[in-house]
Amino acid sequence: MVNESLINDYKAFLDNGKTERECAAQIIASAEKAGFKDIYKTDALKAGDKVYVQKMHKAVALFVVGSDDIADGMNILGAHIDSPRLDVKQNPLYEKDFVVYLNTHYYGGIKKYQWVTMPLAIHGVVCKKDGTTVQVSVGEKADDPVFVISDILPHLAQKQMKENAADFIPGENLDLIVGSENPPKGEGDDKDAKDKAKKNILSLIEKSYGIKEEDFGSAELEIVPAGSARDCGFDRSLILAYGQDDRSCAYTSARALFECKPGKRTNVCLCVDKEEIGSVGATGMASHFFENALAEVIARLPQGYSDLTLRRALANSNMLSSDVNAAYDPMNSDLFDRQNASFLGGGIVFNKYTGSRGKSGASDANPEFIVRLRNLLDENKVSYQMAELGRVDQGGGGTIAYLAAKYGMNVLDAGVAVLSMHAPWELTSKEDVSQAFNAYKAFLTL
Repeated sequence: MVNESLINDYKAFLDNGKTERECAAQIIASAEKAGFKDIYKTDALKAGDKVYVQKMHKAVALFVVGSDDIADGMNILGAHIDSPRLDVKQNPLYEKDFVVYLNTHYYGGIKKYQWVTMPLAIHGVVCKKDGTTVQVSVGEKADDPVFVISDILPHLAQKQMKENAADFIPGENLDLIVGSENPPKGEGDDKDAKDKAKKNILSLIEKSYGIKEEDFGSAELEIVPAGSARDCGFDRSLILAYGQDDRSCAYTSARALFECKPGKRTNVCLCVDKEEIGSVGATGMASHFFENALAEVIARLPQGYSDLTLRRALANSNMLSSDVNAAYDPMNSDLFDRQNASFLGGGIVFNKYTGSRGKSGASDANPEFIVRLRNLLDENKVSYQMAELGRVDQGGGGTIAYLAAKYGMNVLDAGVAVLSMHAPWELTSKEDVSQAFNAYKAFLTL
């Protein structure tokens, strides 16, 4: 049954969380309202305490301390809060024949042609030499300007239309139009015409944000679709929004932790960055962020820190890798094994293994763990479906599951089915988001 209050809050989360920084900030703000404290502001922890650890404003680990010895393991919900997008380069602003552009580099797996000729917004931060940080969000308000990437008119696209879909929009052509200037009317009419439009844009940026051109070198600006999450369909059963991979699972995981009561086992929600490019970097799951955060928790418990306690806590844990799965697409049914596909409205998706072509790079969950979860969800009347991404030879994908499994814990991918995954606008079912939330709440009682 659809939880309308949850869905409305989820859509607001998406609208205010177009970047991983914005998502992390929302999660921390909600955590503090729910009684969580910054771990670095406390020296000791006991059963029932709630703390969080954040890394570079782009990854968050939240803990509800249980009454049992943490070495006996934790219940972990692990999601990622980054999504495919375009990133602004370090020296981005240029003028070409009276049109001003921002130079970009795409992030994660995208179909480049999907990003042209649609309204786009700019989100992010600019760090200035004086120590201040400027928050940027342009293109979301009704009176904001939006930005766009141009494409070739069909009348002149004969060569383009013969190229492969992967090639006919080169990555270097995904540059954002941010302004223009009228060309001079005659030779020598405007001696200052060169870069006049760029200078005008720089003047507007400095006036609005106090940002100079050199400040782009210490900026983190992301290009995302402009606009809000919307109900889709006459029956309003679906949600159309940017970034639902994997914010549909991150939001419901965090919300489940906020609503759980302290129990015997320590419960954790982990929201990390960089999954879409291999979980790399200081804020990705492949880093030591999570184990370092856990070490800080253990160090504040009565028994104190030991490396053995840390290793046992990780090895004895249960984790749901809260990540999305491809929804069955009736218009492209040949890409799916229908008996092993996930359907919109079918409930949370259990994906036993990920990877591609012969399970390469897979995390493969143990059946003993899966049956415990099946029993748990059946007892709590939560709808779920067992599925894989698509047909064996069609490709594949991965999640953070294999990086958690390296510690020896039980891990299973469990998330929301998404149609048009990695497109600028993705589709999910309200029913599935509701059931994912119910499943995550039940999991935290293990």
